[in-house]
Amino acid sequence: MPESRTRHRRLAAFAACGVALLVLMAVAAAQPVFDGTEIFPTGEFNARRARLMEHIGEGVAILQGTTERPGEQPFRQNNQFFYVAGVAEPRAIVIIDGRTKRSTLFLQPFNERREARMFGPALHPGDEAAKATGFDAVLDREAFTAAVAALAADGRTIHTPFRPEVLGEASSSDPAAQWRATKQDPWDGRVSREEAFVAKLRQAAPRSEVKDLDPAIDAMRMVKSPREIAVIREATRIAGLAIVEAMHDAKPGMREYELQADAEFVFKKHGAYGASYFALVATGTNTFYSHYHKGTATLRDGDLVQFDYAPDYKYYQSDVTRVFPANGRFSSRQRELYTIYVRLYQALMTSIKAHASPHDVILSAVVKMDAVMAAFTFTDPKIKAAATVFVESHRTSTARSLGHAVGMEVHDVGQPGATLEPGQVFTIEPAIQIADEHIGIRLEDMILITESGYENLSAFVPVEIDAIERTMRQPGFQKK
Repeated sequence: MPESRTRHRRLAAFAACGVALLVLMAVAAAQPVFDGTEIFPTGEFNARRARLMEHIGEGVAILQGTTERPGEQPFRQNNQFFYVAGVAEPRAIVIIDGRTKRSTLFLQPFNERREARMFGPALHPGDEAAKATGFDAVLDREAFTAAVAALAADGRTIHTPFRPEVLGEASSSDPAAQWRATKQDPWDGRVSREEAFVAKLRQAAPRSEVKDLDPAIDAMRMVKSPREIAVIREATRIAGLAIVEAMHDAKPGMREYELQADAEFVFKKHGAYGASYFALVATGTNTFYSHYHKGTATLRDGDLVQFDYAPDYKYYQSDVTRVFPANGRFSSRQRELYTIYVRLYQALMTSIKAHASPHDVILSAVVKMDAVMAAFTFTDPKIKAAATVFVESHRTSTARSLGHAVGMEVHDVGQPGATLEPGQVFTIEPAIQIADEHIGIRLEDMILITESGYENLSAFVPVEIDAIERTMRQPGFQKK
């Protein structure tokens, strides 16, 4: 081929690539990506920011989003930032002004290499982003320094989260403990990103008082909105489907991690980001441990399997546990232990009432438990002794809650209230154990408090022996 024709074709190809790149850049700039609107409309986030404005009065709230992930890891925003902003972009910052009633989002500018060549469109500063997110303005992140300087000149009170961020598969106490240990480590000594941010705000605005914003956001997160409940309901549905699939597949000779694999397929099949927490799949004597997660033991004929696993779905979690026999049929002794446990468990669940204190619920449940114990025919003294301990632990309980709250974190934020109020979501998960045999049984259900009482969001997941055995006779992904 002549050199002139070759050069002409190369120039034409280069020009075509340039046009394509310009088109791609234009699309990226004109169509900002906003993950939050896939979960809630912008009005949900606007309402949350309006409630924060009421809390901070004449002050300002400043929240920073998490950083990009190292390497080829998917991005997930931290919970406090996403709850307020609904934006899943790295290194984003929000200022919520209680005096002007305006909210400003600061984002990184367009990155041609990352967005036009590698990862696709992102959200950028400008009017399009403001329209998509519901913020009053979306500015370049470089403008944040000047914004803080203006606040410093007025000596305005600044509210910002003090607690280390939560990114998924964790609850707030987990990163807090990790960063506390890191700071105290004589061979490390680093502080959390949040502690460093607070220090920088105090340095940049020395006349301003810097206060912890976490308690205000935590209080808002304790009571779920109807849209939040809908997402949690779906997360629980996915968790239940995963448990049922594990029941379908379970058989002696399998490894615990093989049942975990069933659940993770179901999680991804239904659009979950990942898991709420590490898989608590325990067989045999591993059921004795509440948070066993090695996952390598082999299911044996005659074992019970405890399965506790749930997805991280649209920034919300679930937490459901079921117990089933590895071989698909409960032995007579397993039936006795499991049956008395379920009856006592149901005595607790059916005592739950809206506007009642957890202590009153427990007192009511104990009356029912005493009746269950009196009517039950025990053949095994160890099982009777374990059931007696279970009842007495409730009779003498001084607990301020029935379990743990669930929301954006599996052990969600906020202090338990004096009473159970509509919109609260929590689990109950009392355990019964035969200590000298190193075995235990623990069920767990997702409870939503309603005006009329409560709803068990995970009630569809088999609990009764006949339903479990019937489910286990059905084929699963791996069962031949």
